[in-house]
Amino acid sequence: MKKLLCLLAVLPLAALAQYKSQVWCPDNGDGTYQNPVINADYSDPDVCVGGADGEDYYLTASSFQCTPGLPILHSRDLVNWEIVGYALKSLYEGNAELQQHFSQVQHGNGVWAPSIRYHNGEYYIYWGDPDYGVYMVKTRGGNPAGEWEQPVCVISGKGYIDTTPLWDDDGRCYLVNGWANSRAKFASVLTVRELSADGTRAIGQPVIVFDGNGTENRTCEGPKFYKRDGWYWIMCPAGGVPTGFQLAMRSKSPFGPYEHKIVLAQGKTPVNGPHQGGWVHTKYGEDWFLHFQDKEAYGRVVHLQPVDWSTGWPIMGKKGEPVLTYKKPQSSSSKIVNPAESDEFNLPTMGKQWQWQANYDEKYGVPTAFGTFRIYTHKLEQGWKNLWLVPNMLLQKTPADRFTVTTKLRLTTKADGQFGGLIMMGLDYSALVVRRTADEFQLVQMTCKAADKGKAQTENIIATLKPTAKDDTEYRPGIHEDIYLRLTVNDSKVRFAYSLNGKKFTPCGDEFQMKEGKWIGAKFGFLAAESNPTADRGWVEADWLRVTPAE
Repeated sequence: MKKLLCLLAVLPLAALAQYKSQVWCPDNGDGTYQNPVINADYSDPDVCVGGADGEDYYLTASSFQCTPGLPILHSRDLVNWEIVGYALKSLYEGNAELQQHFSQVQHGNGVWAPSIRYHNGEYYIYWGDPDYGVYMVKTRGGNPAGEWEQPVCVISGKGYIDTTPLWDDDGRCYLVNGWANSRAKFASVLTVRELSADGTRAIGQPVIVFDGNGTENRTCEGPKFYKRDGWYWIMCPAGGVPTGFQLAMRSKSPFGPYEHKIVLAQGKTPVNGPHQGGWVHTKYGEDWFLHFQDKEAYGRVVHLQPVDWSTGWPIMGKKGEPVLTYKKPQSSSSKIVNPAESDEFNLPTMGKQWQWQANYDEKYGVPTAFGTFRIYTHKLEQGWKNLWLVPNMLLQKTPADRFTVTTKLRLTTKADGQFGGLIMMGLDYSALVVRRTADEFQLVQMTCKAADKGKAQTENIIATLKPTAKDDTEYRPGIHEDIYLRLTVNDSKVRFAYSLNGKKFTPCGDEFQMKEGKWIGAKFGFLAAESNPTADRGWVEADWLRVTPAE
């Protein structure tokens, strides 16, 4: 009760608190910044400017099958970003068939490479789902941090990806998109077509405006559509994700033909494959480009480059090569803030850093009034081999190359075999969990290589633990284990540790090499599961999770 009263007293302050990361802050505090400005997996980022004073920047990124989807990040200076919401509560709200489809884990499917635009007082996001078509969602009331309307299918079909609208000066609307070879069986071309003025349906046929086949511009995709000084501009990556470069192309007609130029490439820098992002022109007359860098297990992190138009082309970075540090964009804001990582679970809503692996079901887990978050055990299918298809993992993106995650939790069990703990999830995964065995608990490291290919996980039993508490009741009693779990990441390698008192931690288990997921970086967070189909569910009760510098 005392904790609850304290929680109620601090709720307004907690809701307004600005989060500053202990493990990665791009703002150097001296008028300069360091890249990446977001050292987390915001794949295929896009950005627009809006707001009453023209100094609010909003960014979104691919979210694939994870929910909530389409993250919305806000900044006042393009360097300091915070997560303010999501455009999709689930995939796809309003379509019962697709909602049900995405209630099962669909790794790598769903929301690919979105674009965000501000038009007529509302924000719009378009994306291509390679299996179902082109979709659009818009704000309800012009607030990107608030409610968004249900998504609209603009074009139905397979293969469409990487969509961006352009509303022209005369009110006409055009859409550019790429094509997924995995569905369409062709790629490396960009097409443009006309949409209705409200952007909800196609009224014209597609026209190929760029073809990278058979050239260094292979894998041209991720196009963004703009108009500047009477020219139509398409900016897109080419040359492959980890090794490619950024193209800019221009034409006097939206349907081309377009001339093109490489405007950003790795050069002599350590920033591989710098491409695919969004261009912003600020109210101060400055131009900037946000793009990703593929860092394998860490995913695709976000960099900020200055843009020089003096030659008539948007030359990015320093003479076309990425900058590592640079003068911050001009801004009226001096606020330092970063995307949230740590969570005390003291709010009655889920923290914005967290996502589920599939469309949310309330049986996955919920916040409590006790300053905790509860994740119920997922019922694994008979004959299960690994945890690849568990939908209720509560996960977040890695925030830096080196960091430590520590959590205090209680596992409450109703039957043998129920387990829960901390996981680093990807195509390969490793988890440190507590599992009930009879009237005791085992501390177990569960590891799987090639989980996506159905390989069986291995188990390393580390310790046997006596229960912390037992329910003194005959009606569906549970037994409980209170424990502190820790994982530390150093250059994509993970080590685990545990503690029974939160003071002395014992290293345990085998070192684990992180592996990216399907089109995303590895993610860490909570796991709760069991193989008993008839037992009452157990649960993990997370008291807090804190991200600190690697020890």
